[in-house]
This record gives sequence, structure tokens and C-alpha cells, in this order.
Amino acid sequence: MSLRNRLTLLFTAIVSVLLALFCLILYLVASQYVSNEFQTRLQAEALTAGHLLVGREPVGPTLFKLMDKNQLTVLPQEEIIIYNAENRLIYESGTDYLTVTPAILAHVRQSQIVHWREKNRDIVGIYFTENQTPSVIFASAVDTFGGRTIQNLAYILAIGWFLMTALMMVAGRFYAGRTLRPISQINRRMDEITASNLSLRLPEGTSGDELTQLAQRFNRMLTRLEEAFSLQRSFVSHASHELRTPLTAITGQLEVSLLAEDEPDELRATLHSVLDDVRGLNRMVNGLLALAKANMDESSVPMGRVQLDSLLDQVRLDFQRLQPNYTIHVHIVPSDAPDTHWQLTGSEPLLRTAFFNLIDNGGKFSPDHTVSVTLSTKGKLVQLSVHNAGSIIPDDQLTAIFVPFQRGRNASGQPGYGIGLPLAERIIRLHQGRIQVESSVTSGTTFMVTLPR
Repeated sequence: MSLRNRLTLLFTAIVSVLLALFCLILYLVASQYVSNEFQTRLQAEALTAGHLLVGREPVGPTLFKLMDKNQLTVLPQEEIIIYNAENRLIYESGTDYLTVTPAILAHVRQSQIVHWREKNRDIVGIYFTENQTPSVIFASAVDTFGGRTIQNLAYILAIGWFLMTALMMVAGRFYAGRTLRPISQINRRMDEITASNLSLRLPEGTSGDELTQLAQRFNRMLTRLEEAFSLQRSFVSHASHELRTPLTAITGQLEVSLLAEDEPDELRATLHSVLDDVRGLNRMVNGLLALAKANMDESSVPMGRVQLDSLLDQVRLDFQRLQPNYTIHVHIVPSDAPDTHWQLTGSEPLLRTAFFNLIDNGGKFSPDHTVSVTLSTKGKLVQLSVHNAGSIIPDDQLTAIFVPFQRGRNASGQPGYGIGLPLAERIIRLHQGRIQVESSVTSGTTFMVTLPR
């Protein structure tokens, strides 16, 4: 069943139930009002009979019957019965619709006024005390007019309920269709969106309702997907180019060696050159794999407690073992908080890679291969700065250096593939942190990493 039909049926069911409840309450209220009104008239008939028959100035029974017969306000099938104090019948209108027992007489004398119903006949009993001798007067009649009125009201309410239910169904289907029209437009547009035209967007509208918010969020998701596809295409294109260059060099050197009759020393030099290219290619492939791993969702990366000061010391030792000519100064600024243990939640292998790449980048561009690393705290944040006094990064290149395979103009002549800094930046963002860079002639180049504790 479609959502439109479900909404229509639900709307119709709710309205019809509420309308049926309203009709029932209206019917019960009207029925009670008609019953009370008829009982009031019966009571008035009984009091009138008491005044005329056993009151201070009574009339004869024959005259009362004549008056009662010609009275226009007489009730349908009306019967008047009067008993004296000795429970002796002193007047009866003659219709004999009602049977009175001594128990009923005693109950009326005790309660003063009693109303009850037998089948379709309403009865009222009154303890009348206007004269010296109290009497009990009974008046009964059938409310044929009130019954017809209530029955007609029931027919009208039933017909009205059916008509309004049908009208609610038509109106509900119409308004459900209008409400869900944006969803139909969204569905049509979603069918048009493919991997080749991710630039298409859903119509958002101007109402600001939940459907508009849904379209806005979907468009933002499409924007992220488009950026991801664009980065993927760029990544594949640059990776293919960077991999083709060393592979071409390796192929050319091997082909030349096969065609030429080189001496063993020359052949050994060629093999060393090929080995260097293969090692560079291996480093590039490892960097690409690390960059792909860092681009995963943070929920899929195992996190744990990381001791930053120990991690930095390990990175320094590993780096100096690989690059003995590099000088790395690590300075840890004491914190005012006594509970600072330089711990945060993160992935130790990824953070090790990020710090390693930042130190490698700083030492590579420093004339004397000297890097200064400072670890400090600022409130609930941990800050790590990596400083070198090497060549300056132009202002227009400060953001481009974090794009994969993009290198600053100051990197000319330096080995590298433009993977290290983008990998470090992605790892820092994966840990809910940020990385900033400042570069000037007077102060050198500083990379500032901020991570939440």
C-alpha cells in the first residue's frame, strides 16, 4: 500500500472515530434532554390533577375527565391515578395502563417524587400534601413525539456521519497527495542522479518543513559524494601518473642494460639505480595505502589510549635511526594541571605516521636538517608544533600542500610525492583535531597540530 493511501486511511479513520464519538455524545445528550423534558410535563400533569381533584377547591371527577379529554396539551396515552392516605383509590382516568402496589405507594411517600419507566411508558409519582389529607398522585404517558424526535435525530446523525466520512476520505486523499508531492518530485530526481551526473540536486522548496530539510540534507550528502568521487578520480589520476614515472624509468634502464654489453661495474650501477627507483616506488605505494586507510570512517578505526610523550620519543628514535644526519629537538612544556598525563584517545599507528611525516617534512626542508618539536596543553586540548627554519612556503600554497600529490613551489628539487602532508592532515582530522601552518621569512615554517584530550 502506498504512503498516500495509508495516510488517507489513517486520517479518515481518526476523523470518523472522533465524529462517531461526537454523534454518540450528541445523541445521548439529546435523548436525556427529551426524557427530562417529558418527565417535567408529567410532573406538571400530576400537580394539575392534584390541585383540581384533591386541592383546596376541588372539581368533580366527571368535570375533570371532560376537561382532560378536551385539553389540547394532554399527553399521549395519559393516565392519572390518585390514592388517599389509606391507600384507597379515589380517582382513575379509566385507561388502566398502570398497576400500583402498596410498596410503590410507600416508596413515593418516602421519596416525595419518584420517576421510573416501564417499557415505553414514563411514570411519575408525587406525594401531594396541599389539603388536610395527603394523597399520592401517579401520572403516566408515552412520549411518542420525543421518541420520534430522537429516532429522527439518530437517522440524521448516522447519515451525516457516513457523508462526512466519505468527504474526509476524499479530502484526505487530496491533501495527502499535495503533501507528498515533493516526495514524488524527489523520487523522480533521484532516478535521474547517477555516478556520471552527481551535480544534479533535489528541489528543496521554500516551506522549511521536514521534507525540505530532508532534501537539504540529501543535497549536502550529494555534495560530499561528489567531492569524494572527484577526489577519487583525482587520486587515481595522480597515482597512475606518479607510479608510471618510476616504472618507466625502471623499464628504460633495464631495456638499455639488456641491449648494451655493459661491464659488470656499469651493470651493478644500473642495478643500484633500479633498486633506488624500486625503493622509492615501494615508499610511494606504502604512502598511498596509508592515505587510503586514513580516508576510512573513524568508526572503523580501532581507538585506544595513546601516551603522546612516549609516542614522540619513539618517533624521534625511529627517525634518527633511519636518518642519522637529522637533528630532532623534542621539548615538553610542563602543564599547570597536576593530572596531565599526555594521554588522549586515538589510533597509535596512525598518529605515529602523522608525526613521522611532519618531522620528515620539517627536516627535509631545513638547511641543517634540524627540527624542533614542542608538546604543550591548552585547556582540554593538546598542541604539538613542528618547526624548521628552511625555505618559506608561499601564502597561496599554504592550503594546497594538504591536497594529495600537490607540492609547494619551495619543494622543487626535494624528493617526495606529495603524500606525507595530506596523509598527516587526514589522520589529524580523523582524531577530531586540526592542523595549521605558518610560514614567514623571520620565523620559519611551523606546523601546529591541535588534538582534543
